Amino acid sequence: MEYEVIVIGGGPSGLMAAIAAGERGAKVLLIDKGDRLGRKLAISGGGRCNVTNRRPIEEIIKHIPGNGKFLYSAFSIFNNEDIISFFEKLGIALKEEDHGRMFPVSNKAESVVDALLTKMDQLNIKVFRNTSVKDVLYEDDKASAVLLKDGQRISAKSIVIAVGGKSVPQTGSTGDGYPWAKKAGHTITELFPTEVPVTSNEPFIKSKILQGLSLRDINLSVLNPKGKPIISHRMDMLFTHIGVSGPAVLRCSQFVVKALKKWDLKEIIMSLDALPDQTEEELFQEIIKLIKSEPKKSIKNTLKGLLPERYLLFLLEKSEIDANIQGSTITNEKIRSFSKNCKGFTFSVNGTLPLEKAFVTGGGISIKEIEPQTMASKLTGGLYFCGEILDIHGYTGGYNITSALVTGRLAGTNAALFSKKQKGFKLKTN
Repeated sequence: MEYEVIVIGGGPSGLMAAIAAGERGAKVLLIDKGDRLGRKLAISGGGRCNVTNRRPIEEIIKHIPGNGKFLYSAFSIFNNEDIISFFEKLGIALKEEDHGRMFPVSNKAESVVDALLTKMDQLNIKVFRNTSVKDVLYEDDKASAVLLKDGQRISAKSIVIAVGGKSVPQTGSTGDGYPWAKKAGHTITELFPTEVPVTSNEPFIKSKILQGLSLRDINLSVLNPKGKPIISHRMDMLFTHIGVSGPAVLRCSQFVVKALKKWDLKEIIMSLDALPDQTEEELFQEIIKLIKSEPKKSIKNTLKGLLPERYLLFLLEKSEIDANIQGSTITNEKIRSFSKNCKGFTFSVNGTLPLEKAFVTGGGISIKEIEPQTMASKLTGGLYFCGEILDIHGYTGGYNITSALVTGRLAGTNAALFSKKQKGFKLKTN
């Protein structure tokens, strides 16, 4: 049995690669070890499927801190606006939400997955579900076939590996592709969790005093050993029973991992600014003014509404202020201490949840060994990679799916081109 293009993996990048190859007239086989294709798409965006982000390319790149610049060439060929057009042509109307995130109007990820599968049917793409690939075979420095776990050997002119990383393993991403890439001579950079909750042994975390508390629109920073911010993100966050989570934390998480390793530390400091629109001095003066207007009022009532109540009481205690005493009895020194805590409450963190619990895998196949305009291996002919198996990782918000769909498009298109050249066929160009 022989195909022109075999795509291994039925996630976002694999589905896009199969369609791109099929649209170029290639005879395509897509193999997935699960019973359902598009499982990562189906759970993305809270089950609504955040298919891409409409921000300018420069902004997209900035939101892919893990080697996003590698995608400049790819975006010059197929970009986020092309993704939007692609889905609209499939009959999926999209809408733009906050921060440029694009969702189907239906608010249902299944509609996106169904449209992709319908397109694959129209292109006569063969699909093997519940089929595990044991190995990828190479001959004469070219990809030549896949060996299934049942012993079946299927030949191909080109092979696209789109099996994901090691995060969210319930969707089938269990790191299967790394050994196949290594066998072809590729380097796998160190894998680490990104977009993942952060852990802490701080007493206030262990006592669960703030567990379940959400803070809105705060500024969270990861500090280096000298106390300077490595990265800061202004978003929401959540205190948990093991540490902190929420959008701001997820975006900071990879920098926690890297800082712990870089400086060989067991803990790193994070700083939380709960009132980022005010300076410390402005806040101090505002509190003094509030106290003077109602000097006999308890400080917790004077400051009611400044912060969520649990966090307000927590910071008052941290500043050694009795929440029930009259504001007029509190020294300026303690009010300054409270203002400082509001603007920069620091706490230590000791790591993150493991890679299997992360939304995104950091690390992967070294991009130095990948052609940026085709996603072809620089080491082995007819071999292409796309999606999360590459050492490319972004923040949540449609950036990782954008990377997956763009790299998938290029990998599938060029795998088809390569296979046609091998047979002397003319490539379909529509």
